Amino acid sequence: MADDVKRIPVLIVGGGPVGLALAVELGTRGVRCMLVDARDGSVAIPKMSQVSARSMELCRRWGIVGEIERSGWPNHYPQDFVYVTSLTGYELARSRWAPYDAGADRHVTPNGNIQCPQIFFDPILRRHAASLPTVDLRYHVRLDSIADAGDRVRARVTDIAAGREEEIVADYLVGCDGADSTVRNGLGIAMLGAGRLSYSLSVYFRAADLVKVHDKGWARFYRFIDETGHWADLVAIDGAALWRLTLLGLDRPADRDGTDVEAIFRRAVGAPFRYEVISILPWERRDLVAAHFGRGRVFIAGDAAHQLSPTGGLGMNTGVCSAADLGWKLAAVLAGWGGPHLLDSYEIERRPVAQSAVDESTAYYRRTRIFPTGKRVDEDSPEGEAVRRKFADDFTRLEREGTLYISEHIKLGYTYEASPICVPDGSKPLEPNGIDYVPNARPGARAPHLWLAEGRSILDLFGDGFVLLRLGNRPPAAGALVDAARKRNVPLAVHDIAQPDALALYQRALVLVRPDGHVAWRGDALPDDPAALIDRVRGATRVAVTASPG
Repeated sequence: MADDVKRIPVLIVGGGPVGLALAVELGTRGVRCMLVDARDGSVAIPKMSQVSARSMELCRRWGIVGEIERSGWPNHYPQDFVYVTSLTGYELARSRWAPYDAGADRHVTPNGNIQCPQIFFDPILRRHAASLPTVDLRYHVRLDSIADAGDRVRARVTDIAAGREEEIVADYLVGCDGADSTVRNGLGIAMLGAGRLSYSLSVYFRAADLVKVHDKGWARFYRFIDETGHWADLVAIDGAALWRLTLLGLDRPADRDGTDVEAIFRRAVGAPFRYEVISILPWERRDLVAAHFGRGRVFIAGDAAHQLSPTGGLGMNTGVCSAADLGWKLAAVLAGWGGPHLLDSYEIERRPVAQSAVDESTAYYRRTRIFPTGKRVDEDSPEGEAVRRKFADDFTRLEREGTLYISEHIKLGYTYEASPICVPDGSKPLEPNGIDYVPNARPGARAPHLWLAEGRSILDLFGDGFVLLRLGNRPPAAGALVDAARKRNVPLAVHDIAQPDALALYQRALVLVRPDGHVAWRGDALPDDPAALIDRVRGATRVAVTASPG
């Protein structure tokens, strides 16, 4: 490594989707950062398959939405979840989800959930990060140790290819280095929660003719049910030849080398087919959240900070949103306008969101496995038919109740209730309404989407700095707030929006939105002390909050 890059503002450890998202967020803001990863950056198995609507909104700001939408699942294929005894056996139930090209409902977000498995998503992030002039991606570089020196962080790394140890000095370091995080372990941060829920095993394979073997048609998920209940999931990766089959609820660690793939496929498919195994991954399904999300100048994000069941797709997406939260705050502090308490808000805001995601993922995993039949559900007999009919009736009831899905409120409706850099306005939290997200603009919430013109969302106004929305036909003057921001070098843009539905949605004439698109403050008139408001939202004022556990 050249001498001129050994001192950098931010060192990111870990080149998975969360580390890459943080590199993109910082690079988009012009912050110099280096990402190191002991691996080569390739994806051996697509652990993640869905990019959530909130992550897609961030990708929209980063300018990579189009590439994501063109990757992965074909636009004209249905996204159904099909419950079967085997692919050539009985279809027990089907949850129908329309193809992308059928036209999605875009009244709550400009970009909905997209099926873009990790084998496509990670390379998109990597290419975009590499294109940003302030981002330096270094693979085959292993982190050995870190030391927080108070005014900087010293990291010892090894360039594996060159066999050379080096030191990197950074203003801040962020560990996005996975469940067994060297960074988290080096900080001595404990993991709290239920721990291991079960063992699982995933088989990633290629089988171009698999869909021709059965009569169920294309679907995103095929869930296998027998007398033991829901025992496996088959995920269609690319709508062509790539698949991932995952065994659920194993009571002991799986043996990668001793796995009888042929027997597993025979049980799931029920007929012979040609396949090529690409990789096999035994893994643990966990319920854990770090007691703290960092110490001093060192932070953690992604699996280093929270480990949850992938059922429902909250894991990576929670990490990507944490990267966006931490990224703007690091950029603000490094630019000089972020206050001394701004970075403290990262854990205060993101840890409750991570805990909620872990809790919901664990509950959802358990809900998806509530179909033990106790009998031969695939039996060709009146008794077998009765079991299948009961399954279908139970499924219809549970689907109507929303039990079989994770609420979109978890993904879009979380609010930083205890945030010291958001100003409460006395409004009460909204209760989740079934599986739907209910838009709201309470301080701490994601600023809700609204179309301003064809193809232009109000979310497109947010990102570079703070934004003050002046809503309605006669919004209050805001010059005093603009002056206060200018005196503290806080970037602030003002946008006047007269359309009535904007005021109805945001419910106040003035709304201050943070660089990450969350509402910091709202009111029908400026506060008596606009400078104090600016100081609070930029983290210059210490505000007492409830401490994190641990």
